[in-house]
Amino acid sequence: MATATASGEVTATGRRKTAVARVRVKSGTGQIVINGRPIDEYFPAIKDRVQVSGVLAHVGHVADVDIRIRVAGGGSAGQAGACRLGVARAIKALNGETAETLRAEGMLTRDGRMKERKKYGLRGARRGTQFSKR
Repeated sequence: MATATASGEVTATGRRKTAVARVRVKSGTGQIVINGRPIDEYFPAIKDRVQVSGVLAHVGHVADVDIRIRVAGGGSAGQAGACRLGVARAIKALNGETAETLRAEGMLTRDGRMKERKKYGLRGARRGTQFSKR
C-alpha cells in the first residue's frame, strides 16, 4: 500500500467514507501541508487537526518528518479520517518498528462505514413511506 521513492519519500493512500487522501512523508522539520495549505488553515476544527497530527504524536515523529497531503471528496470529518489512515500507513512504511504502536491505537484500521444507498420503494436507505389510515 505504501511505496518508497528513490528520494527517500514514502507515499501512502488513506480512505474514509467518500474521501481519499494521497500522503507523502519525508524527513524534515514537522511541517504538515494539506492541498497546498497549512493544517491549521485547512482544518479549522481542532478535532480534525488532532486526528491527523495525533499519529505523529503517538510514535514520536512530530518534529522530524514533513507531510504533504492531497485529499478530495467527502466532508471535513471524512477527509481528516482519510488523512489519518494515510499518514499512519506512510509512517509504518518509513519506520517498521512503529507498526505495533499504530495497530494498538487503531490507526492502521480502515473505517469501512459508508453511507448506505437508497432502496426502491423507500424514502431513503431504510425509511419507508408514512402510513395513512384514511
